[in-house]
Amino acid sequence: MTDKPTLNDWNALKDKEVKGRALGWDTPEGIHVKPLYTGEDAPDPGLPGFAPYTRGVKASMYAGRPWTIRQYAGFSTAEESNAFYRRNLAAGQKGLSVAFDLATHRGYDSDHERVTGDVGKAGVAIDTLADMQILFDQIPLDKMSVSMTMNGAVIPCLAFYIVAAEEQGVAQDQLSGTIQNDILKEFMVRNTYIYPPAPSMRIIADIIAYTAEHMPRFNSISISGYHMHEAGATAVQELAYTLADGKEYVKAALDRGMNIDAFAGRLSFFFGIGMNFFMEVAKLRAARTLWSKIIADFGGNARSQMLRTHCQTSGVSLTEQDPYNNIIRTTIEAMAATFGGTQSLHTNSFDEAIALPTDFSARLARNTQLILQEETGMTNVVDPLGGSYYIEALTNELVEKAEALIAEADAAGGMTEAIASGLPKQRIEESAAARQARVDKGEDVIVGVNKYRLEDEPPVDILEIDNAKVRAEQIKRIEKTRAERDEVKAQAALTAITEGAKADGNMLGLAVEAARARCTLGEISAAMEAVFGRYATQPNPVRGIYGAAHANDARYAQVVDAVESIKARNGKAPKIMVAKMGQDGHDRGANVVASAFTDMGFEVVSGPLFQTPQETMEQAISEDVDAIGASSLAAGHNTLIPELIGKLKEAGRPDIKVFAGGVIPQQDYQHLRDNGVIGIYGPGSNIVECAADVLRLLGHNMPPLDEAAE
Repeated sequence: MTDKPTLNDWNALKDKEVKGRALGWDTPEGIHVKPLYTGEDAPDPGLPGFAPYTRGVKASMYAGRPWTIRQYAGFSTAEESNAFYRRNLAAGQKGLSVAFDLATHRGYDSDHERVTGDVGKAGVAIDTLADMQILFDQIPLDKMSVSMTMNGAVIPCLAFYIVAAEEQGVAQDQLSGTIQNDILKEFMVRNTYIYPPAPSMRIIADIIAYTAEHMPRFNSISISGYHMHEAGATAVQELAYTLADGKEYVKAALDRGMNIDAFAGRLSFFFGIGMNFFMEVAKLRAARTLWSKIIADFGGNARSQMLRTHCQTSGVSLTEQDPYNNIIRTTIEAMAATFGGTQSLHTNSFDEAIALPTDFSARLARNTQLILQEETGMTNVVDPLGGSYYIEALTNELVEKAEALIAEADAAGGMTEAIASGLPKQRIEESAAARQARVDKGEDVIVGVNKYRLEDEPPVDILEIDNAKVRAEQIKRIEKTRAERDEVKAQAALTAITEGAKADGNMLGLAVEAARARCTLGEISAAMEAVFGRYATQPNPVRGIYGAAHANDARYAQVVDAVESIKARNGKAPKIMVAKMGQDGHDRGANVVASAFTDMGFEVVSGPLFQTPQETMEQAISEDVDAIGASSLAAGHNTLIPELIGKLKEAGRPDIKVFAGGVIPQQDYQHLRDNGVIGIYGPGSNIVECAADVLRLLGHNMPPLDEAAE
């Protein structure tokens, strides 16, 4: 009988196989992943159903009940979205998750001059109570759990939902679901805020208080790491900043005199799930472990310590190139979320890097979850990866590293103060720039993008929204609402909101009265804005991260040399404005491009978020830029970019060239080119090559890529 092999024996055999070459991997989180894990690396995770809930918040987990299939959807009008919801529910979806358009998120009615390109494009337009009633027509709100991703205009949207249910005959205490209501992450990454931080935090406390009293089955907040994940955060950053936000909301409720156990059980979370499978599994386990400790420190009981979470597969991991690969990516991410123990899940459609999902792609995304639940057997075992040496070691590492970042936020005075300092946002943007550099250099492989790329990309059918038609229909309904309501009662309700904002009125309670009086979303938002003001920030992209990663890259050096030659010849570097028009606050792409172009020597002007084409034109002329890069992620490009080019011509500056980047379907390229766009760069574009192409289009000599190393 031979002796049992030891770790030394394995090391000797491994070194012989790889001839002494070191194995292992340093992750973006700063975790060194070893090639082998043993029991010495794996702490005891305890049992599911017991604090700190590392293995799951329920003892039975999916063996008792599978996760909820909760697909996030909304587009065009309330009628169109309602029909889509009802088709999905009939086909096996178990809960609703509402996507609102950007005009709604930012508290504008569809007739507002600032939202001409945004209405109905990235979600459903909701201006009136009538819209909300149509959205849930024939969907019984006493039986259907509803999740709403809403933060900025959270007060009117939640008020409309409450009154729509009321007029269905459903009392507030029968409503179940979740409102996102997580404004701190908006100030960090997503930017669909309306009011400054202090009144925004007051609104959150108002909602927690109101729902605790009137809506005991409704989750008053969904604390979101998803948007940090999509903005480029590492798993550690997403964990730490999400849970630190949660601590801040708990403190806000406690400052109102609420008992921790009266509301903590109705807090929920929302995480993004990316392609590092085991890291994502461990992230959800670490989140439960950390939250249990955090709430225990506040004195919360065992039920209050449970972290319940919704997850969504990553949008950033989806590619425009070879898009059917996205079906595989989404499946892997869905498995990571479910092996990690999520309570509900949205699976992205394969075409979402290009446009809104079609019925066909949405069906594939939904069926991905049905197949996992019905065909794999994975729901028969509680925490099937529990006890894996690797998983337990990763979980422990994530807990330790996230705790250090949370402690840093605490030392800054809490997450509100940390966000005001700009540190979390800067850290996430640095991670995003570093990730883009690794992709552009081929160090992080994306199949079909920077490796194994197809010669020809077959076209994919996409869902197109007639923005002008939707906006016209919405304006008709707004006009009808105003014509038919009791105007005296409506104005009294709006005055009460403004007066309540000046004092200590509960904003949600006052907005419910305004919804009953048929006030519009924009009117309710404006009544609060009259007291709170509207918040705005100026982008400040990071520097040095992208350039440092390309220190030895020949093509990057060629672009830098070209920019230097132009500067020497003309007395100034090429000057580029990176513009974000419309109400889309997702600025990862714009900030990464601005960072990279700055590192390459361009002079870069970052325009403020939410500009109109007129404002972009005026700033571009006043800054005397050579070109404008218009970043589009929310389908407003066909309206906003041609309008910008037209305004440049009217102002006598057609020499300022416009290029576009972001989520732009190939089918729209010709329309943009016909309207004067000189270059278009979709998801997965190599930024160094984009810079080279911009120089060429501006009339400077740049050799093609294959000549870079000659």
